Amino acid sequence: MVEAPEPTRRAEPIWLDPYPDVLLEGLADTAPGPEARYETRESVGLAFAAALQHLPPRQRAALVLRDVLGFHTAEVAEMLQSSEASVNGALQRARATLDARMPAGGRERAPLPRSPRERELLGRFAAAVERGDNDSVVSLLTDDAWVTMPPEPYEYQGPVAIVQFLNDRQARRGANLRLVATRANGQPAFGCYLPDAQAAIARAYGLFVLTLEGDRISAITWFAERSLFPHFGLPRTLPK
Repeated sequence: MVEAPEPTRRAEPIWLDPYPDVLLEGLADTAPGPEARYETRESVGLAFAAALQHLPPRQRAALVLRDVLGFHTAEVAEMLQSSEASVNGALQRARATLDARMPAGGRERAPLPRSPRERELLGRFAAAVERGDNDSVVSLLTDDAWVTMPPEPYEYQGPVAIVQFLNDRQARRGANLRLVATRANGQPAFGCYLPDAQAAIARAYGLFVLTLEGDRISAITWFAERSLFPHFGLPRTLPK
């Protein structure tokens, strides 16, 4: 059996599931005020959710209550049965950890959801995946893009590592994927289906969630859990 290409790094296992955008509808109506440090869109993103898992429970609670939900420090201290000084200390440590783990500032903003720019990029990505053209997939990525597969610790960065990984996975599947668009964590996503060699259907195979930067893709997060499909309104099978 051919071994998979060597990953760029082996990270700590992250227990992370995508969250359907349909369940986020109306969130903007209750978004926190200007005191909140993170915008609503950022605070539901996969990068933010993954970074939170590296915080101790008390720091995580303080940061979400103060910086995401916008509660005053005194209110957070009361909820956590702590002092304001203790909350401020926890916040300082939590913010430092997140700033180190979140994508670097100054990046070009992603296109607006469902905008022509976003649709054009996603259309090119889906077409390349469905025809098995991994070189074209990689041409849509930023130079420092990552492919991750939580909770698996294997992560691949950059065009060379990613195209080797995609070619390996394609060879193992033996068929090209079919994609159906959806959204997760405020980001574009695709339900992926693999044709069944024994029946005239394609079966649920996994989910891609994409992180966009300008007119490029800066991260592809793969979720292999097929039980997630109904939560996104995706069928378990497609006709061939």
